[in-house]
Amino acid sequence: MTLPFLDRRHDPRGRRILVTGASGTIGRALGERLARAGAHVVGLDLRPTGDEPFPVLACDVADDAGVASSVAEALELLGGLDVLVNNAGIGGPAPAEYAPGEEVRRQLEINLLGTWRVTAACVDALVAARGRVVMVASRMAVMQLPLAAAYGASKRAMVAYADALRLELGTHVSVSCVYPSAVRSPIHDATKAAGLSLEGMSVYEPLDGVVDALARTALAVRPRRDVTTTRKGAVEFFLARHLPALTDRIVARTLAARAAAGAFEGASLAAGVVGRNGGRS
Repeated sequence: MTLPFLDRRHDPRGRRILVTGASGTIGRALGERLARAGAHVVGLDLRPTGDEPFPVLACDVADDAGVASSVAEALELLGGLDVLVNNAGIGGPAPAEYAPGEEVRRQLEINLLGTWRVTAACVDALVAARGRVVMVASRMAVMQLPLAAAYGASKRAMVAYADALRLELGTHVSVSCVYPSAVRSPIHDATKAAGLSLEGMSVYEPLDGVVDALARTALAVRPRRDVTTTRKGAVEFFLARHLPALTDRIVARTLAARAAAGAFEGASLAAGVVGRNGGRS
């Protein structure tokens, strides 16, 4: 049961909100939801489509100068900033047993350092408004899945950054992390193309539920520090935090079963995992 005083929300009308990754599946849906409720929403995205229902500025979050310029333009359009939603992120195949290459660097650059750059560019405006930062983390920030080490590492590092930010700005700015599981979107395409799809190890959840959780967190009068998006996610979050050895065993057993069933057949990056688990290569 949610206590009423914990579920009170700011009137969205006129709230100034900046969303990164605003042309993607989650960012676009969230921006549209907030804009329809009356919020003043501006987005940032590497490749705006041009048909988003709110203004989206082109911005490469891996570019220092580009972030500074795009954020300044966004803040001018908004007239200040009440909420920053750090949603921009990418995924891709990255088994932990191999030396980090370009794929790993790219995910860390965007998911962690991109979040850091955008947030730093927004700090003064957020402090002035006594605003809020919402981090779109991931269930994998607390419960790592195999063959995607870079994504999990980048999201866990994002949460560590959020913790430091909360300690430094907490007198004026609240910081919340939201932990969705997998949502069907193009972020999974590269992993699937490499034959490392995690279907069967991760259950897709409805986009609407993720957007609901993000919108509630963005508008809550008393935002929670950590927000899960489903009941199953809340259980997984609890177990990963308090019984990590148990969750390790569950994930390892599921991985072994999938490898034995030939789920990674023909995937060169999974050859080691398959061989060690007696699966079909």
